[in-house]
Amino acid sequence: MKYMLRFLASGLMLVLFSQLSIAQVGFPKIFENAAVVSATQEASEAGIEIIQKGGNAIDAAVAVKFALAVTFPAAGNIGGGGFMVIRSADGNVSTLDFRETAPAAAHRDMYLDEDGEVIDRLSTFGHLASGVPGTVDGMITALEKYGTLPLDVVMEPAIRLARDGFRLSWREAGTLTRNRNRFSEFEGTKMYFTKSDGEDFVEGELFIQTDLANTLQRIADNGRDGFYAGETADLLVAEMESGGGIISHEDLANYRSVWREPIEVTYRDYTMHLMGPPSSGGIAIGQMLNKLEPYNLKRLGYNTPETIHLVAEVSRRVYADRAEFLGDPDFYDVPAGGLLDKGYNRDRMRTFNPSRASSSAEVSHGEPRMVKESDNTTHFSVVDKAGNAVSLTTTLNSGFGSFVTVTGGGFLMNNEMDDFSVKSGVPNQFGLIGGEANEVEPGKRMLSSMTPSIVTKDGQLHMLLGTPGGSTIMTTVLQVFLNIAEYGMNAQQAVAAPRFHHQWLPDQLYHEPFTFNRATQERLEWLGHDLNQRRFYTGQANCIVIKEDGTMETGADPRGMNYAAGF
Repeated sequence: MKYMLRFLASGLMLVLFSQLSIAQVGFPKIFENAAVVSATQEASEAGIEIIQKGGNAIDAAVAVKFALAVTFPAAGNIGGGGFMVIRSADGNVSTLDFRETAPAAAHRDMYLDEDGEVIDRLSTFGHLASGVPGTVDGMITALEKYGTLPLDVVMEPAIRLARDGFRLSWREAGTLTRNRNRFSEFEGTKMYFTKSDGEDFVEGELFIQTDLANTLQRIADNGRDGFYAGETADLLVAEMESGGGIISHEDLANYRSVWREPIEVTYRDYTMHLMGPPSSGGIAIGQMLNKLEPYNLKRLGYNTPETIHLVAEVSRRVYADRAEFLGDPDFYDVPAGGLLDKGYNRDRMRTFNPSRASSSAEVSHGEPRMVKESDNTTHFSVVDKAGNAVSLTTTLNSGFGSFVTVTGGGFLMNNEMDDFSVKSGVPNQFGLIGGEANEVEPGKRMLSSMTPSIVTKDGQLHMLLGTPGGSTIMTTVLQVFLNIAEYGMNAQQAVAAPRFHHQWLPDQLYHEPFTFNRATQERLEWLGHDLNQRRFYTGQANCIVIKEDGTMETGADPRGMNYAAGF
C-alpha cells in the first residue's frame, strides 16, 4: 500500500498540469557542457562520469546502457536489445539496430496449439519467449565506430554498481516486492530478485548483484566474446535448455547488430532523424507529421477537442498501415518511400471528418506500393560539449521480460518473441495487430515501436527525445515533439504534459488520468470517440533541448524515477 501511495504522489505534477496553465508547471535543469537524462540517477551519473574522464557522448551512452542493466532490471538490460540514433558533431547521422533476432529453431506456428490457436503466455512468459539478445553487440559496435575510450573504462561504473551495490529507490523496492510471486516461478530469478527470508525490499536497501558483476567483467575483459561465447554463453544456453528455450550457441555466435539508413522527415523548420524498420517508429512518426503538417495546430490549440480528434484520426490511419506493411526489411520489402510520401499521407486524410470520428472497422491500410519510391522499455538521451548526441531506446519488452534470469549470469532475458505476429490478426500483449510482414522466421528481427529521435532545426542540433511504452511509444514521442515545436513548452513541461493514444484497434481513445476535463470528454464522445481512461500513466519520456545559446535544457518524466545529470 505504501508503494502505491508513493506512486500516486509521483503523479501530482500531472494532476497539476491539468489544472494549471502551461507556464506554471515544469522546471527543467539547464547544463552548459554535457547532459544525460535516463531512468535512474545512477545511470545518468555514470554517463557524466565518463564524459568527465574525457569520453564523448557515445562513450557515455554505452556507460549509461550498462549501468541501466544494473540499476533498472525491469528494462535496462544485457539480455534484450534496442535501437540507437547517433548524430556526430559534424552533422552525420547514423542509426544502429541491435534488436533481438528469432533463434534458428523458431518457426511461424511455434506458439499455436494443434488446433491453430494461440497458447496463452507461451510468447510472453518463460524460456521460449526470448529472442537472441543484441544489447552487448550493439554497445560494442557503437563504441568501436564512434567511441574514444576503451570498453573496460566505460563499463567500470556499471561493474562497480553491480559489485558494490546501489541503494534501492522506493519505486524499485516496490517493483521488486510486487513481482515476488512471478520471480519465484524460476529458480534463478527467485535467487537474484527475492529475499531468502521472504521479506519485502525497502527503500535505501543496498542491492548487490555479484553474478551480474562477474558477467559484466567478462564483457569488459573479452569484448563480444565475453557474452556471445565462453562462460556467459554456456550459462545462457544451459538456462535455455533447462526450461525448454531454443537459443543455441550458434544463435549467439551468429548475432550481429546492423547499421541502418536513417529515416529523415521534415516538418516546418524541423528535421527529425529517426530509426527505420524493424522499428516502426520512424515511419509512423513521419506519417503522422506528414498528415498533420497541413493543419494549423497552434490555432486549433493545445489539447482542445479539435486537436485531440485530429491527432487520434491521424494515429488511427498510421497504425492501420503499420499492421499491414512493417516488418524486418531483411525479410520483407517494406514500402518505406510510399509510406512517407507526403502526397500519399495527404490522400489518406481525405476521409477525415472534423465533425465525426471514423470507425476502425471501416479504416483499412492504404496502398503505398502504388506510390513511386523517392512497449516495459527505457529511453535515454546524451549530449556532449562538442555537439555529439545519442538517443537510445532499449527493452526486454514487458517489465522484467520473460522473467527468466540466466542462473550464474545474473541477467534477465527478454520476451521479444511476442512482438512477432504469433498468429496473423491476433493482437500481442499491447493490442497491436500484425500480419505476414511480421511473422516468425529464423534469424528475423521482430517489429518494434521503439522510436529514439534526434531533431535538428535549421541544420543545428535542437532536440533528443524518446520513451518507453509499448504501442504508445509513437504517439508519446509525437506529442512531446509537438508540445515543444507547436506549443512552446520547455523540455520538462513537454514530458510532464498529460497524454492520449489511439492505435486503430481496439477502436478506443485511451487517455491518462486527468488528461481531459469534463467538457473535453463530452465533446470527444459527441464526436464519436470511445474514451478509455488508463489505470496508470503512459510512458516515461526523456528529452534534451539545445537552446540557441548552446545550453542544454533537460526534461525527466515525473512518471518514473527519471533523472537528469550534467555540468
